[in-house]
Amino acid sequence: MINVIKEGILLQKTNNDFENEGVLNPAAIRDGDYVHLLYRAVSQGNHSSIGYCKLKGPLFIETRNEKALLSPEFDYECHGIEDPRLVKIEDTYYLTFTAYDGINALGCLATSKDLVHFERRGIIVPQITYEEFNHLAEAKGIINDKYFRYNQHDSILEKDGKKMLIWDKNLIFFPRKINGKLLFLHRIRPEIQLVVAAEDLGELTDKFWQNYFLHFDEYIVLQPKYEHEVSYIGGGCPPIETEFGWLLIYHGVHDSLQGYVYSACAALLDIENPQKELARLPYPLFVPEFHWELKGEVNNVCFPTGAVVFEDRLFIYYGAADERIACASMSLSELLKELMTNKV
Repeated sequence: MINVIKEGILLQKTNNDFENEGVLNPAAIRDGDYVHLLYRAVSQGNHSSIGYCKLKGPLFIETRNEKALLSPEFDYECHGIEDPRLVKIEDTYYLTFTAYDGINALGCLATSKDLVHFERRGIIVPQITYEEFNHLAEAKGIINDKYFRYNQHDSILEKDGKKMLIWDKNLIFFPRKINGKLLFLHRIRPEIQLVVAAEDLGELTDKFWQNYFLHFDEYIVLQPKYEHEVSYIGGGCPPIETEFGWLLIYHGVHDSLQGYVYSACAALLDIENPQKELARLPYPLFVPEFHWELKGEVNNVCFPTGAVVFEDRLFIYYGAADERIACASMSLSELLKELMTNKV
């Protein structure tokens, strides 16, 4: 078992209008001695924007904005922009988040050179109904029946004049190109999938996605395997490159008498071919156990979304009970050693 230290609550809601209901699920990136946190901030009525906080080292707050860094601008994100993740590829920051219009939740991208000015790149995941997805994905065989359970929206095809689309969330880029191409993870429940894209994201056309879904089974990276993730899994923090492979911190969900329980989990993917799983912990990395994780807007939630490394210490920032931001830390070398004893 990994020795995990729960560092406690890092950020809580404030009286500022944009974050007076909660803060959660932060993106994190290290910049020298500092850490930039871009987090989901929730206002009254459950509308989300992106807040900003700068840490000195992994845990000490240096500055925190009193206004949102990014707010909804377009119809497809009118109800909120949620759950950011952040990587830097070459000289450009890639900020991904979920846009929610009150009906559909879809992965979006914004890019920046300085984490101050952002260019919105719009929705980059497929905008597809369950019927269209099922028709394409089953062309070469039966898919997991959980896709129907989680994505067919009680057979409702349209709501308020809008098509009900498959929710495609947890959009996370790898922090560098692999074989000259951009890669990103995304999640259509219940599994984590991988997209390999050319340098020009404009190639993510309807034709691209049709071909992708025709070979959908080939792009599933991780499937639920153990009891703590039996309901579904999803991407967490951006992959971290190590000597043994890409370290992926993700979330696993299982149903209980108290409802769903969200835990932080860990796996290793192959460096040159991240579609290949190398190792996975057979138990959760950490689970809800303290009051700030057990009780909140959604109970029993540890939802990891950002991670940084200082020397040999891995710091994982996570949403706690969908209401506050907490941090857990552990030895990176100890975690990798444990993973290597649990090879697939």
